[in-house]
Amino acid sequence: MKTTAQELPEASRTRCLVYTRVMGYHRPVESFNTGKKGEHRQRRHFREKQ
Repeated sequence: MKTTAQELPEASRTRCLVYTRVMGYHRPVESFNTGKKGEHRQRRHFREKQ
């Protein structure tokens, strides 16, 4: 099943915090330094089959 992105008006959009697991605990990506943010963007994401 393919999902499609929905376009929202700018007034309806809100910022959200993205957390990732680092060294055994969860941390917000926005607190990363520039290099670590770049590493995070290059990660490959996958979904497990159910």
